[in-house]
Amino acid sequence: MKVFISHSHSDALLAARLSKALEGSGLEVWDPDRELFPGDNWAREISRALEESEAMVVLLTPAAIDSPNVMREMGFALGAKNYSNRLIPVIVGDPNQLPEYRIPWMVRRLPRFGLKDSEAENLQVKPIADAILRAA
Repeated sequence: MKVFISHSHSDALLAARLSKALEGSGLEVWDPDRELFPGDNWAREISRALEESEAMVVLLTPAAIDSPNVMREMGFALGAKNYSNRLIPVIVGDPNQLPEYRIPWMVRRLPRFGLKDSEAENLQVKPIADAILRAA
């Protein structure tokens, strides 16, 4: 199953770690660092990746909440049949930094995972991978 990780540019290192960890769980992850090259039409390539993916993990950080790209990607996933029940929000860092009212209304009703900053170095993604595979 192909997974798209939606994140803010400032969270790229964490997204790369998450990508490797999910791949270690047997999932295929679209990684912009491997897939996008200078001169590519990035909008077209990201759009293609969104259409080809079957699950999305969205890293919710204050920067991601303020990112129009992350909001568009989540909106796409919520409206696409191939993502049915496979949009996985992950709140990163101290939950007090991201109070409930800042979480986009479109994902408030979805089950969420938490990821403490201290866990960013040694990601345990089994619950996230299991949630994706269970919905398959």
